[in-house]
Amino acid sequence: MEKEKILKAGEIAAEIKEWILPQIKKGVLLLEIAELIEEKICELGGQPAFPVNLSINEDAAHYTPSFNDDTVAEGLLKVDFGVEIDGWISDTAFSVDLENSELNRTLIKASEEALTEAEKILSAKTKMNDVGKVIQERINFYGFNPVVNLSGHSMEQYDLHSGISVPNVDNNSGLEFGEGLFALEPFATNGRGFITEGKKGNIYLLENDRNVRHPTARKILNFIRENYGSLPFASRWLIAEFGNSAILALNLLEREGVLHHYPVFTEEKGKIVSQAENTFLIEKNKVTKTTA
Repeated sequence: MEKEKILKAGEIAAEIKEWILPQIKKGVLLLEIAELIEEKICELGGQPAFPVNLSINEDAAHYTPSFNDDTVAEGLLKVDFGVEIDGWISDTAFSVDLENSELNRTLIKASEEALTEAEKILSAKTKMNDVGKVIQERINFYGFNPVVNLSGHSMEQYDLHSGISVPNVDNNSGLEFGEGLFALEPFATNGRGFITEGKKGNIYLLENDRNVRHPTARKILNFIRENYGSLPFASRWLIAEFGNSAILALNLLEREGVLHHYPVFTEEKGKIVSQAENTFLIEKNKVTKTTA
């Protein structure tokens, strides 16, 4: 691992969290928030590790604005973004109450405290289920449920989800963390604590890299390979580069199984989800929170 780049990616994310928060207000276009964050990442010397996720109320994750999106910030807004430097990633998220709602504020407190409590016990020798237990107990303390089928994750170079899931409940896994880069990511909800797949969220991933015959699709696929590789990207990024021809190409590449199109993860309608997330570099005798 290139520790210097891991730490720098985290420093950029931490700076942006502090910088963007006062600019997030009810009624501001989600597209404006996303572009501000993504442009700031580049200005500070990184690249977006994935499109900024801006998910409202029951939508828990994976919504990023489209190129002409007129959706505005409201409700309980989750802001989830990542920074990469030469493929080394920081991943962080926070939630904002835009309604002056006691419920929203308490949900946010539950996920934030769950993350803090999990951090306290984190080490190379910590077992996954012990982290899940701490997160579950803190969220339950406030009368809410953790989202059981969303989790934290291990990360490696150019690999946002590199194979190890960090549970948000006690799942009886005795697996130790060991050394590596991990994101801890509690979600708290007043719903049932189980998300399902909703509408498409404008985020894609190169899943099955192979040649295609359509000339425009081939040109855009080459651009995806060169610029995003194995990391997720937004449809609006390609539309900004290629215009409306990118829409046809994305649809074709998805139909042919070259691209995976992420759905929005959503709770039951009328329920609300909060999220908190930080990235941790775990070494043999040391844990560093990179995103704070």
